[in-house]
Amino acid sequence: MNAVVVVESPAKAKTINKYLGDDYTVLASFGHVRDLPPRDGSVRPEEDFAMDWQADERGSKQIAAIARALKGADRLYLATDPDREGEAISWHVRAMLGERHALDGIDVRRVTFNEITKSAVRAAMAAPRELDQALIEAYLARRALDYLVGFTLSPVLWRKLPGARSAGRVQSVALRLVCEREAEIEAFRAREYWTIEAEFTTPAGARFPARLTHLAGRKLGQFDLPDAATALAAKAAVEAGAFTVASVEKKRVRRHPLPPFTTSTLQQEAARKLGFGAQATMRTAQQLYEGVDLGGETVGLITYMRTDGVQMAAEAITAIRTHVGAQFGPAYVPSAPRAYTARAKNAQEAHEAIRPTDISRTPESVARHLGHDQARLYELVWKRAVASQMQSAEFDQVIAEIADAAADRFRATGSTLAFDGFLRLYHEDRDDAADEDDENRTLPPMAAHDPLGRGAVTASQHFTQPPPRYSEASLVKKLEELGIGRPSTYASILTVLRERNYVRMEQKRFVPEDRGRLVTAFLASFFTRYVDTGFTAALEEQLDEIAEGDISWQAVMRAFWRDFSAAVAETRDLKISDVIERLDRELGPHFFPARADGSDPRGCPACGTGRLSLKLGRFGAFIGCSNYPACPFTRRLAVEGGEEPGDTLKEGMRSLGTHPETGEEITLRRGPWGLYVQQGEGEADKKAKPRRVTLPRGLEGESLTLEQAVGLLSLPRCIGRHPESGAEIEAGLGRFGPYVRMGAIYASLDRDDDVLAIGLNRAVDVLARKLAASRELGPHPADGAPVLARKGRFGPYVQHGQTVANLPRGETLEEIALERAVALLAEKGKPLKPRAGARGKAGTKKPAAPKPATKLAPKPAPKPKPAARKAPAKPGKPAASGRRPRAKAAN
Repeated sequence: MNAVVVVESPAKAKTINKYLGDDYTVLASFGHVRDLPPRDGSVRPEEDFAMDWQADERGSKQIAAIARALKGADRLYLATDPDREGEAISWHVRAMLGERHALDGIDVRRVTFNEITKSAVRAAMAAPRELDQALIEAYLARRALDYLVGFTLSPVLWRKLPGARSAGRVQSVALRLVCEREAEIEAFRAREYWTIEAEFTTPAGARFPARLTHLAGRKLGQFDLPDAATALAAKAAVEAGAFTVASVEKKRVRRHPLPPFTTSTLQQEAARKLGFGAQATMRTAQQLYEGVDLGGETVGLITYMRTDGVQMAAEAITAIRTHVGAQFGPAYVPSAPRAYTARAKNAQEAHEAIRPTDISRTPESVARHLGHDQARLYELVWKRAVASQMQSAEFDQVIAEIADAAADRFRATGSTLAFDGFLRLYHEDRDDAADEDDENRTLPPMAAHDPLGRGAVTASQHFTQPPPRYSEASLVKKLEELGIGRPSTYASILTVLRERNYVRMEQKRFVPEDRGRLVTAFLASFFTRYVDTGFTAALEEQLDEIAEGDISWQAVMRAFWRDFSAAVAETRDLKISDVIERLDRELGPHFFPARADGSDPRGCPACGTGRLSLKLGRFGAFIGCSNYPACPFTRRLAVEGGEEPGDTLKEGMRSLGTHPETGEEITLRRGPWGLYVQQGEGEADKKAKPRRVTLPRGLEGESLTLEQAVGLLSLPRCIGRHPESGAEIEAGLGRFGPYVRMGAIYASLDRDDDVLAIGLNRAVDVLARKLAASRELGPHPADGAPVLARKGRFGPYVQHGQTVANLPRGETLEEIALERAVALLAEKGKPLKPRAGARGKAGTKKPAAPKPATKLAPKPAPKPKPAARKAPAKPGKPAASGRRPRAKAAN
């Protein structure tokens, strides 16, 4: 038999090729081979949702290679991933090969395996099946929905909401969650409360703390001691009492292990324990799944990583229980195997949980064969899976009630670990976990009626805290709880929000940008149903029913399109002024909350007579004065007096002083991209433009000094020379923020680094880490110049001189060889232009190194038109920074 096997990635093909004999040719499709072309009409509702498909250059190339391999073959195995996307890829491959008449006389079969091991692959090859039409139709429905929402709703946004990028079926709901959480935080007002704690001594002399729970027989609520006066009165009352032990309650409690990982719980725990983003987690898990070379044997280390199931195969459970008994002893093995059921809404449980393919491959035994991130993630998966089949941990919990004659009552709690169970191997981290001190606090022996000595009594002040912003982990958890999205979509949802500048990340938390808030408010006002979590979750349930073969995908699409197209039609006559008025009315109570002194929250603080309201400019939304242009006051889209530092500029510009060398005035100004500093005013004929630089993150306009402004305007600055190479190192501000540069090597600075003060040692360290993220593949055959493989802002790429080429999906920096790199570079052909921000043909992007800002030419500031109310005059892209400030720089 001569057969061809098609998988997604070269790494997976390489692994499987070693398991099958010479009768099999294993080729990669490199993911999807075709998709809906990004233009109107690719999905046609009037033709019962007929679709046009278009292959890109890479897809056509791979299909041609598969067609050539099929010449002389008698069977084609489609072995893509065992989920809806994998089924869709196989369907596309078969369809494109059929169009080429390459399947004449070929037996086409579908095979799936949940793990890439020799036994699993051979078992799958022995039991092929037909393509699953229900899964394919579920894919078609999902793809058509996403296309129609994006290509129908996005033009509405472009016309009615200047500065908006696009809308998506699931991303818009996720964005709404982020914006609503931010609104909660901004509207939050801290509330004061007090607690009373006392130290007591047992008859044996042992000391322990306790907290006041009842005062004069009345149970205390959280805010029953609202200020210092009442807290001190309570303190004085208990200091006058004599206390004894009223009761002691002892009980043993058990804590059970968590189930093995699903896609979402893996992303959450990897974010907490390892600091991985969702994309990094899935990329590393994909590598572990597709196969790793373990001393000459290539084997997949974990099962398929896109799953919402928590069950494991019986043989895997048996192997784990055997390992636990041998490693930890029989006391750590439960009497019966643990069975888990998914709690997530809409969980399909079509696949196993994520687990090691062979439990005997311990993290220690394979670590030397893995990269740093691979080893850490594999250890996480291995420990979680093993712990899920271990005995529960047991705690001895003690609660002591302490009282006096006046019915003042304290409570002391403590807990000691009686049996560690699964905690011996694994302990789950938590997002925003509550204080767990009591869990590890022990209480000394005591009995009811024991007299106690009283020590110091302490009154402590506290303030309530706002809800935390979403992290990647907590947002994925929330989406899963609501039944929005599926295992294969979580990472892409979060990525899209960042790429479209709707959110930014601060301390690994999502913060909505102005643009994101306006889009959410617009959609919530005019398309309420389609950003509702309940509606989106119900639609996901319908997609699952399609995948089960229970309902027709065209019927679901017809019902959706009937209502959605009608909602879009209702917005056609909307004027931008109507949108602004509606959004100002909707967002007004939030951005202009009532003041305690009763004054008008919309009153302009600059001119005193104007009224503040929401304004839309070319580059997004802001808050401005009704007396514009006479009053240039503006404010970023935020609640006045909130916790976020403001960038208000009441007078339109502020003089910081004169330049110590040129004598020119240095001013702080506001433009559509935020605050910037400017040196002088330029020449009268405007041929010589003033030097400008945007304030980088970490510098606030209200506290900016002349010295800092002069420092920014003088960038880039020379830090010193490299102690080994002697090359000059400089610091500057580029398109992607502060950086250090040595020759052609650029490295971005961390948030805590000050571009104005960074020293030579720190700069050398930052550059060393940058160099460690790249490797030289060898000399280019054309000119002998080195070919480099690097990791950039837009993913891994190879570089030769000024020519760069992104690596196709599925290819990694670790695997790329010189020959493959040369071929990719040859396809690009045309060198990348050195101008900052340039883009080459066919989507070619320059490497992620930030360019010195001095190479960016500022644009002249257009004069404002009195006839129309617009944002403050655009100062031009700041020459010294080359990047937008906080409000626009999330992505």
